[in-house]
Amino acid sequence: MNIPVKDIAELVNGKITGDENLVINNVARIQEAKKGDLTFLYLSHYQKFFGSTKASAIFVKPGFEKSRDDITYIEVDEPDKALSKVIINYFTPEFKLEGIDETAAVHKDAGLGSNVAIGKNVVISAGCKIGSNVKIFHNTVISENVEIGDDSLIFQNVSIREDSKIGKRVIIHPGVVIGADGFGFNPDKKGVYQKVPQIGNVIIEDDVEIGANSTIDRAAIGSTVIKKGVKIDNLVQIAHNVYVGENTVISAQTGISGSTIVGKHCILAGQVGLAGHIEITDNVVILAQAGIPKSITKPGFYFGSPAKETKKAFKIEAHIRSLPEYVDRIKALEKELKELKEQLNNKR
Repeated sequence: MNIPVKDIAELVNGKITGDENLVINNVARIQEAKKGDLTFLYLSHYQKFFGSTKASAIFVKPGFEKSRDDITYIEVDEPDKALSKVIINYFTPEFKLEGIDETAAVHKDAGLGSNVAIGKNVVISAGCKIGSNVKIFHNTVISENVEIGDDSLIFQNVSIREDSKIGKRVIIHPGVVIGADGFGFNPDKKGVYQKVPQIGNVIIEDDVEIGANSTIDRAAIGSTVIKKGVKIDNLVQIAHNVYVGENTVISAQTGISGSTIVGKHCILAGQVGLAGHIEITDNVVILAQAGIPKSITKPGFYFGSPAKETKKAFKIEAHIRSLPEYVDRIKALEKELKELKEQLNNKR
């Protein structure tokens, strides 16, 4: 890859300081970059690597102190987004898969769109409808009556159970399970748990991405719904009858319990846990390891277990860290109070 730095600057509307005839070969993190690489600097704690980076060019914010003359600077308002744009434009990987492998088992009643690619040992069951330009990689199993929209990408070892509906341009990473039974059991009079059949399905809308080894359970009745533009990290569990609103982001190891509704444009950070049958309104950010036992009706930032608005939660955390000091102060006050009482009693 040989990319003129002028083309990069034009792509991101950046200002060049340095060698305008430079050619870039690759992109890299600032601490790992080599000659010919383009890197970026947008967080202050990475500035310590600036003096030693071997990158040939770097995205920086306007006004950055250009203390080195052996590197070409490209000034942009948001260096991280500029680098992402370069990666999308020049370095997007091609996942090569063509045709239908002879080991694939495609049911005669399944419908395939144009230019579908199916890998080794893939199973596509009766009644499935696979859109055009879909790629389904090796060892994936798709049960009856599943629908997959155009331009979707299904990686290796994915299981999609019956009646699931998946939209266009959906990306599903290895090991994902969609449509497994929800966790539905009722104890009988003897306390023995009896399985409740899960007869619903999963609906995943357009432009959703689902990370490796995540699971989305089918509804007990009705549908588990993931709306368009949702991004789900690795190792996320979404239970039966959950509804996730448009353009919400869910980070790794988050668990959402059954029948919970999550609004639009929310962010659930790593290891967040949501109780069942609650509602999270739009534009809520829940910080890492928070526990949510009840509905959140006000947009904002939340932290802690049970979660509180961050201003209050951080204040509580600060007091908790000061508990040893508080204990010493209380003991000192108790001692003073005891001495005062003794002095007062002696005067009587």
